[in-house]
Amino acid sequence: MILAGPTCSGKSALALGLARALGGVVINADSMQVYRELRIVTARPSEAEEAMAPHALYGVRPAAEAGSVAWWRDTALAAMEDARAKGLLPILCGGTGMYFASLTDGIADIPAIPEEARAEARWLLAEHGPKGLYDALAKVDQATAARLRPSDSQRVARAWEVWRGTGRGLAAWQREGATPAPWHFQAILLDPPRDALRAAIAGRFAGMVAEGALDEVRALLSLGLGPALPAMRAHGVPQLGAHLRGEISLAEACRQAEIVTGQYTKRQTTWFRHRRLAPDGHAHTIHARIAGLEQFSESERADLFAFIQMAG
Repeated sequence: MILAGPTCSGKSALALGLARALGGVVINADSMQVYRELRIVTARPSEAEEAMAPHALYGVRPAAEAGSVAWWRDTALAAMEDARAKGLLPILCGGTGMYFASLTDGIADIPAIPEEARAEARWLLAEHGPKGLYDALAKVDQATAARLRPSDSQRVARAWEVWRGTGRGLAAWQREGATPAPWHFQAILLDPPRDALRAAIAGRFAGMVAEGALDEVRALLSLGLGPALPAMRAHGVPQLGAHLRGEISLAEACRQAEIVTGQYTKRQTTWFRHRRLAPDGHAHTIHARIAGLEQFSESERADLFAFIQMAG
């Protein structure tokens, strides 16, 4: 089962409730919650929550190693098979749309990229910034560049390393098609009102700071990692890092982080509204922010369980 939605929509709370009620495993589908150094800043489930139901793929990669869609897909499929072998319902929970698409649509079978190509992409990104690398990509692989935002440093760098490492553009590889995962998917999409999301984002970041987000970011920065790594660009990390360096106040860091997160939720919402999360048509949208399964009435809960069981 896919449980998707923008940041702060309540996916984790609903996933935990469903896992406990139906006998499931919550499998992370958030590209930042895979990093073990970032529990607070990424709003990863707490240790107490993870103890209430089985969880997988949370905090499984060091921040020094960039994750990828291909890596996540392989790891998620293994977790899903493990859940099925134990008679448990796999609940894929997150807001990274490309992760879900890698399962329902498949991904191109791109050869392993030489480390030299990866190193070059990181160096160019550090030297010239995302826009500079994007401009260089557009000159050699216009088809791929046309699909990307110049500010999306991670995907621009990935496109460059694919072109350098294979001699073909990412778009060319993707045109060859891909095979969807051999699973039947049903989906629940959380699509709450914008005002509810804005309030939740503000409240969440204040809570993160109270829980120790500054210490978490300070520890991450002490590792001396490259700024282009995904973990270093998680919402809140650049802003709190600027505060720790004395460049901005804590209040300003929080304000900037809230703005960036809000902009990201708009892109997530747009993406999910225009995609078929369950290609076979089994999808259910909830237009509310979820604080937990207990907010549903008894009849609503019964309807939700019936949908999951019928679609499965």
